[in-house]
Amino acid sequence: MNKILIWSIIVAMAGFLFGFDTVVISGADQQLQNLWKSSDVFHGSVVMAMALWGTVIGAMFGGIPTNKIGRKNTLVWIGVLYTVSALGSSLVNDPYTFAFFRFIGGLGVGASTVAAPAYVSEIAPAKDRGRLVGFYQFNIVLGILIAFLSNYLMSNIGENAWRWMVGVEAIPAFIYTLLVLTVPKSPRWLLLHGKREEARKVLALLNPGGNIEKLMSDIEEGQKDHHSSNENIFMKKYRFPLLLAFLIAFFNQLSGINAFLYYAPRIFQEAGLGESTALLSSIGIGVTNMVFTLIGISLIDKLGRKKLMYIGSVGYILSLSLVAMAFFFEWEGMSVPIFLFVFIASHAIGQGTVIWVFISEVFPDQLRASGQSFGTSTHWVLAAIIPSMVPFLFSTIGAGTVFAIFAFMMVLQLLFVMFIMPETKGKSLEELESILTKNK
Repeated sequence: MNKILIWSIIVAMAGFLFGFDTVVISGADQQLQNLWKSSDVFHGSVVMAMALWGTVIGAMFGGIPTNKIGRKNTLVWIGVLYTVSALGSSLVNDPYTFAFFRFIGGLGVGASTVAAPAYVSEIAPAKDRGRLVGFYQFNIVLGILIAFLSNYLMSNIGENAWRWMVGVEAIPAFIYTLLVLTVPKSPRWLLLHGKREEARKVLALLNPGGNIEKLMSDIEEGQKDHHSSNENIFMKKYRFPLLLAFLIAFFNQLSGINAFLYYAPRIFQEAGLGESTALLSSIGIGVTNMVFTLIGISLIDKLGRKKLMYIGSVGYILSLSLVAMAFFFEWEGMSVPIFLFVFIASHAIGQGTVIWVFISEVFPDQLRASGQSFGTSTHWVLAAIIPSMVPFLFSTIGAGTVFAIFAFMMVLQLLFVMFIMPETKGKSLEELESILTKNK
């Protein structure tokens, strides 16, 4: 178990870089807009959102290398993309080249949401799978917190502060790339590609003292039931897992989480806080996110995925409704930050903890990367569209209306959890494959 834990943590570092890369731009947001004198539309859709469009492409096509060259090799290349992106975007002098290097980093983010959860779900025992895959989400929020803190510490170092903000990511990216070279290949991927001897050695490491031949036989039997070059996730028998992956990703972004993380300082300033207080409040958001993610990870294999989603949905509805009211009725002081702290806690303990675990569980071995790619593509298409619209929407319909729409979408999420979402806690990947592919 110690080896599995260490390898899971190393692979989950891709999540740290995901979180850092996604949020670090918030500190440079207004500085870059002023530097390049960009319009709200250009700044939102190109400078700020280009990384997210890279993430969409990375998520859409990340399943191809994850299947072809393997989960591990894909993770190594993800580290290279992060490193190149951080160095490149810190050295440029125009918005277009900056957007290009941010796009490269986005490719790494998108591919990591396919390869990292798939890898960990395939090496983890069923009873610990939620917690171990959950380390990926913990690393995302740790990266978010460190990005907010880093931005705050570098905010007053001069006109080139933004270069240091985005460039410092190269250090953890390089360390991650070296570490991920030390993890073994996924045994399920090896068996899918007929590499039985190599798979046997990895399974022996994962299950010391276990019946390796029986374990291999069980995995191969499950793979054989669906192993066909003509199979794809859009076949009728995979309709239910496809629907589950789509809906959980859809509602994740319709909560407004990425819009909020990208523009946290701007949202706090809209609520009447000064620039310095807004940046400090952003750090508080990062701490809240990390604490409640830890709580979610500790509960996911005890309470299950569905109960955490219930808790998160109710918290979303209450907090987003209060944020909308605060903007509508112009409540002063710390009301908006407090309500948004409740919002981020609700996200962290529910959707934040559950999404990557759940999507990695609902598809069979040979279609896991494709299914993960579909779910994460849905997530990232919306994550690119929604934040790019925030400056425009805030200046037209107003922040209150935007948050009211998010609150309504979370009522729909609650109905999804109540009537559609199954519980996957404690079941092996083979059991889930049997249940979900036959579900009518």
